[in-house]
This record gives sequence, C-alpha cells and structure tokens, in this order.
Amino acid sequence: MGTEATIELRNLQFKDYLGLKSAMKEAYAQIGGTYWKEDAIQKLLNFFPEGQLCILLNGQVVGSALSIIVNYQKYGDNHTYKQITGNYEFDTHDPAGDVLYGIEVFVHPKYRGMRLARRLYDARKELCENLNLKGIMAGGRIPNYKDYSETLSPRQYIDKVRLKEIYDPTLSFQFSNDFHVKKILKNYLPGDTESMEYATLLEWNNIYYQEKENLINAQKTVVRMGIVQWQMRLFSSFDALVEQIEYFVDAVSDYKSDFILFPEFFNAPLMATYNHLGEAKAIRELANFTEPLRKKFQEFAVSYNVNIITGSMPLVKDNDLLNVSFICRRDGTWDSYCKIHPTPSEKSAWGMTGGREIKTFDTDCGRIGILICYDIEFPELARLYSKDGVQILFVPFLTDTQNGYYRVRRCAQARAIENECYVAIAGCVGNLPRVNNMDIQYAQSAIFTPSDFPFPTNAVKAEATPNTEMTLIADLDLSLLKELHEHGSVHTLKDLRDDLYDIIIK
Repeated sequence: MGTEATIELRNLQFKDYLGLKSAMKEAYAQIGGTYWKEDAIQKLLNFFPEGQLCILLNGQVVGSALSIIVNYQKYGDNHTYKQITGNYEFDTHDPAGDVLYGIEVFVHPKYRGMRLARRLYDARKELCENLNLKGIMAGGRIPNYKDYSETLSPRQYIDKVRLKEIYDPTLSFQFSNDFHVKKILKNYLPGDTESMEYATLLEWNNIYYQEKENLINAQKTVVRMGIVQWQMRLFSSFDALVEQIEYFVDAVSDYKSDFILFPEFFNAPLMATYNHLGEAKAIRELANFTEPLRKKFQEFAVSYNVNIITGSMPLVKDNDLLNVSFICRRDGTWDSYCKIHPTPSEKSAWGMTGGREIKTFDTDCGRIGILICYDIEFPELARLYSKDGVQILFVPFLTDTQNGYYRVRRCAQARAIENECYVAIAGCVGNLPRVNNMDIQYAQSAIFTPSDFPFPTNAVKAEATPNTEMTLIADLDLSLLKELHEHGSVHTLKDLRDDLYDIIIK
C-alpha cells in the first residue's frame, strides 16, 4: 500500500474540535497560540453549519475556514472584529444577509506550501456563489508589517505587497486569490502586534450574484443581435425605402432578435433626386427625411418588438449639419447620438459639424453605446463608455475602400479587447453611380468580442460575406463579460494606471 497523503475538504463537525484546536494553536503560535473555545465552535455549527469548512490530511484536521452571513449595511466598512462577530457570540449571523463574512482561515504551519488554504478559499467562493450572496468580506492581518512599520505607512506597505516588492504571508495570498483591499482598519484585532494592530478590509465580489429576479421583464443575460448589411440601390420614393427597411426589420425580428443595427447613411439613395444641387446642398435636402424616418423606426421598434439602432442620417439643427443615430426602443421611447468626429471629407464636401454630447443608453438588454464610423478610431470615447458600464458598442459605418473599411474593423476589434465589451459594426455595400460622394461602398459587417478563453479564438463572434447584402444574427452572452472582468487572463480595465493617467469629459 502506498504512503501518499490523502486530503479531504468537507464541512466541519463538532467531533473535529480537538484537531481544530491543535492545528489552530500551531498556526498562531507566534501571537500566543490563540484558538476558539468549544462553545464558540458549537455556536457556529448551530447557526451556520454550511459555512464552517475544514481540510483533513490523512484524517487529521490541518486547516479550517469559518464564516457567517451578515447584513453588511448594518456594519459598513468601519467595524472591528469584535463588532462583526457580535462580541464573539456570532449573533450577528443573519441567514437573510447579503455578504459572506470570513472570520477565520488558517493552515497548520507544517503543511503550508501544499496550497491547502487555496482549497479552502475556493470552497468558500463556491459557497458564496451557491448561496447567491453579493461577495465575501474579511479583515486580514498583515503580519510582516512589523518589519517595515518604521519606514512605510500601512498604505505604502500594502502597495508594495500588491506590486510583489514585499511578501506578506497573509496579504500576498489574498491578492493571489482575487481579493482587493477596500480599506485599512485600525484596532481591528487588538493584540495583533505583528500587524501593528492594523488590518486590511478585504473584498471579493461574486460576479454571479443576482438580485431577486422579476417573474416578467427580467433583464436578459443572453442577447440576440441582428445586423443589416445594406445594399445601396436607387429607390423610386421615400415609401419604397421604408418598405425595404421594414422588410429587414421583419426578417430579423422573426428570429426574436433584441437589437437590429443599420449602417451609416444607408438612406443616401434618396439624394439622387438632388444630385444636380451639389454635394453640400444635396445632403441638406436628404436631412429633410430624417425626422420622418425616425418616426417610422420608432413605429417598427414597437410593432416588431425589437430595439433598433437606426444607422445614421444627416440632421440640420440650428443651421449646423450633424450626423445622427437614433436608438428606438421597443417600449416606444427613443434617444439620439450625434457623430463626434466628422471625417475630413464630410467636413470639406458637406460642411458637417461634430456633435458635442457623449452619452450612453439604457435598454432592456443592458447599457449600450453608439459610435458612428470615424468615432471608433478615437479610443477615448469607448473608454469613457466602458467607465459608464457599456456592454455592447454599436458602430454604423460607411466606407468606400478596403483600407478605409479595415481602419474601422481593426479599431472596432481593439475597442472590444480594451474595454471588455462586444462591438457590432454594420456597413453598406454596392454602388450609387448617380449620387455624388456616395458612388462606391465596401463592407463586411461583423460582431467582435474580447480576446480570452470564453470567446472565439479570433475574437470574431460572427461576420458577413464581404460586399453582399445580407443579415447577420448572433447571440451575445453578457455574463461572460462579468466573468472576463474578474477572472480573465488579463485585466485591461482593472489594471489601468489611474494613479498616472485618466480620461475625463470636459
């Protein structure tokens, strides 16, 4: 028979008490060999048996993690260990609370290095997720601070541990297990001379936490996206254009889509009648159709039960020519976004002016943002959106050449990776020989994702056939974005050096 160690992780039982006591005394030998008395363990097992965990090595208790559930707002961030445990009586435990509070984690020093504490932490996280609690809070010791207290403040010490310039057996482990320091506590655990009586208030967020679900009208986690790759063609009338729009809305909504995205200036064929006026006057004539089109889109959003991003259209406001996109929600409400950065040709040929408002939009499928064509090439806009919680970025575009198209595409892909979001682009294809400045188009519409394991290897969720009129439909799992943010291979938003730089709206 082999002599390999047998490791078991399970819930603590009262029969384990003597082994628990022995291991705990060894773990805290340097601060007096403190340990929990029998009555305290019995209370914890009576109040919350699921929250008391232990690790056994060949049947012997060598580590444990003890916890309670609290209604955290009752205590807030400025509490002591004595307060959070109810003077060590644990009557602060509330089965209806929202946070799992860690009151103890230790491993016998003889068995450290076997990653037993990590098993305890993983089990505690699993418990938090299964109980649908917001997260885990705990007060953490910083036992090596005694060696640096004369030269470093607690904050400086914590920063150096985070940057791995200093090793702390407790805090370094907490950082490696995705906890972050929310606050520094003073006198949290009186008598902890190794930590100079300081402690870190540690937090781990449960990304799977769900508020009590609505039985109807619950916000979706999987969103169906529809994109229209629009063929430029001449229309005999405004009504003929609207008929083609409705055809696509009808077709895409048949697949129970939550969003439909149209391209930039897809309504340009209506300019053919005004081609003799010159480019600048013709685009202003086209702007006369924008309000009637917005009303039609609003009508279709309600009747076909789908949120529509209307591509973009010219709009004259206070004699300024703008490039506007509308979000027409299926509840009948609507809002607008004006292109911030007109291209050089839009300014020189049409006299177009850039918008002056940066904003995001709430929908029944999450928070979204719109950036029109050239806007996607300015990363600051998408970063501002990500700071405001945008999960899906819509980019209607119109490009005449392949190099112009690939500028939009590559920048859209970068924005998806940088900002941990989905980016959908929709463009026009075909030719309009009778419309100046709109005679050729090139596009391959697509949906881009972040680049990590839960997503496609090439970070492309779906893409259309180049230069072919068609629709593109795909499902986007918004919960994967939360998982990426907390557990991704890299943390492009968390790791921002906002101590050195930031982006602000003037």
